Amino acid sequence: MKLKTIAGMFLATAVLFSCKDDKDTASKEVAANSTDFQYEVEQFADIKVLRYQVPGWENLTLKEQKLVYYLSQAGMAGRDIHWDQNYKHNLKIRKALENIYQNYSGDKTSTDWKNFEIYLKRVWFSNGIHHHYSSDKIKPDFTKEYFTKLLSDTKTTLAPEVVAILFNDKDAKKVNLDESKGLLSGSAVNFYGEGITDKEAEAYYKTKKSPDASKPYSYGLNSKLVRNANGQIEEKVWKSGGMYGPAIDKIIYWLEKAQSVAENKKQGDAIGLLIKFYKTGDLKTWDDYNIAWTEATEGNIDYINGFIEVYNDPLGYRGSYESVVQIKDFDMSKKMEVISGNAQWFEDNSPLMPAHKKKNVVGVSYKVVVVANESGDSSPSTPIGVNLPNADWIRADHGSKSVSLGNIVDSYNHAGGTDRLKEFANDKEEIELEEKYGEIADKLHTALHEVVGHASGQINPGVGTPKETLKSYASTLEEGRADLVGLFYLYNPKLQELGLVDDWKKVGTAAYDGYIRNGLMTQLIRLEQGADIEEAHMRNRQWVSAWVFEKGKKDNVIEKITRDGKTYFNITNYEKLHELFGQLLKETQRIKSEGDFAAGKALVENYGVKVDQKLHKEILERNKQFKSAPYSGFVNPVIVPKTNDKGEITSFEITQPKTFAEQMLYYSKTYGFLPEEN
Repeated sequence: MKLKTIAGMFLATAVLFSCKDDKDTASKEVAANSTDFQYEVEQFADIKVLRYQVPGWENLTLKEQKLVYYLSQAGMAGRDIHWDQNYKHNLKIRKALENIYQNYSGDKTSTDWKNFEIYLKRVWFSNGIHHHYSSDKIKPDFTKEYFTKLLSDTKTTLAPEVVAILFNDKDAKKVNLDESKGLLSGSAVNFYGEGITDKEAEAYYKTKKSPDASKPYSYGLNSKLVRNANGQIEEKVWKSGGMYGPAIDKIIYWLEKAQSVAENKKQGDAIGLLIKFYKTGDLKTWDDYNIAWTEATEGNIDYINGFIEVYNDPLGYRGSYESVVQIKDFDMSKKMEVISGNAQWFEDNSPLMPAHKKKNVVGVSYKVVVVANESGDSSPSTPIGVNLPNADWIRADHGSKSVSLGNIVDSYNHAGGTDRLKEFANDKEEIELEEKYGEIADKLHTALHEVVGHASGQINPGVGTPKETLKSYASTLEEGRADLVGLFYLYNPKLQELGLVDDWKKVGTAAYDGYIRNGLMTQLIRLEQGADIEEAHMRNRQWVSAWVFEKGKKDNVIEKITRDGKTYFNITNYEKLHELFGQLLKETQRIKSEGDFAAGKALVENYGVKVDQKLHKEILERNKQFKSAPYSGFVNPVIVPKTNDKGEITSFEITQPKTFAEQMLYYSKTYGFLPEEN
């Protein structure tokens, strides 16, 4: 599970090439890890691209630095897998766009060319032609005729039927969650073959039985479901020698190097199982790896690599490729481990039904980490917190790892401002509380969401996994459930008793103000007028906020205020809101524990999908005054190895790329291991 809010990165082996006309000239680079660090790279459309630092790199040993470098190379090797997963034509489209960008010698001052540049950057940011958050197809602000001329002028080849897709309504939604349109037929994501229906896919997986029903395999996690020449449905497995084999072989190559410099035996054994999984595609090996990875808690370096999150599959089976390489932040981790050390207290004192509480919360580890590299589904738009593995039975029996991406959060905070807060907050007190306590409230909510939230609760015996019972609503219900755990405990004196805050009530007040303000208003700046909410995290923030708003109307717990033609939400009773969060948490856990699809669907559809269009229009109008884009993401720092005469690595240097375009072009050139069609 990953936690995203405002919505990086690669460690390269050589200098990046400029995206300008002198594309073969080494680019300038900005200072890395300096006190005058330049966080902002550029802004375009609804996107702001940032940089992040890697503090503490110099304190690692050379062996540890090699481990980070090799793991980063492994992560980047699979980058194009995610592009192809997102849409079957993405790689050929990207190649065409980049060829135009690098070879066009015509007028680069025209509005059409500027719009072409923005379109390419938006495609880069989203790892394809569909928006990274809304999943709507990105619309070019230039004509088909202009694009056709660019193709001709640069001698770029792109099939006419693919060119047409950029400008028509075909494959308009990457992930469609509207059942009336067909979850699969309405989704452009490249996880299912042409013509396969929701019912056929569900029927196929009903035939799959795990040897031990209490330890179900993650069927469908690493494959594409297709119809073979005989009309039978089968899986194309993502493995060495299978689908995506050329990229996976490169991943294996770098993982083997990483295993050779592992910090300890447990870490090395886990990497070995990941290599075995990539070689075989065996889901039992995937479970074995996740158990070994979860239990490998010693050492300063950790990583995420594989087919992980299933948000991009409308049926919730297939995992998007991603990689995160991380270094332990020793100071912050020591403070935040207090939460994981008290995980059982949080479980015992939660408002869940007794049958839904875990009697023994096993092995929850929490760390604040410094990100060194991200790839695939985690880049350029990155999570701020992660809790893995996703399999409920592994979490119950072996625990999980929760991390907060500390340097990513710091970059967001340094690059942000308070103007939007002042526009949408109800009063001066709300603004002052956010400015003083908002950052610690956000960090604690991330920690509670990941380490307590995702680890809490249990499914009733005999009930299937959430993807089987709750289907397309499983992801948003799980994220909302974890959010509710965090919200319930953010307004609790236990946090001050544990030494995590100096004033629990003010921190909790700031947290509640911020959550309701975002859930009912400010997150809507990310949507176009008239759109429904599709993304799982946005849905969960709205259904949580809208539910407590409605249920609290009788007691006026949250009042909707109109002042000077502007809407505000003011919490009048924080104690009562705390109770409402607890009631909703209890119900959401019941839905998960009992596999109550009807109730889960009703909760999401009634509160989390539709938008108050009048309010939305107002918010968009109020937001026009702000130049800051609603979405942010990151370029990666560059790790450059230094070698001796024998070719042996003797040290590393970290630098920062100057522009977004040069890094994206370098990645395509260096990590383009897949054919255009897979």
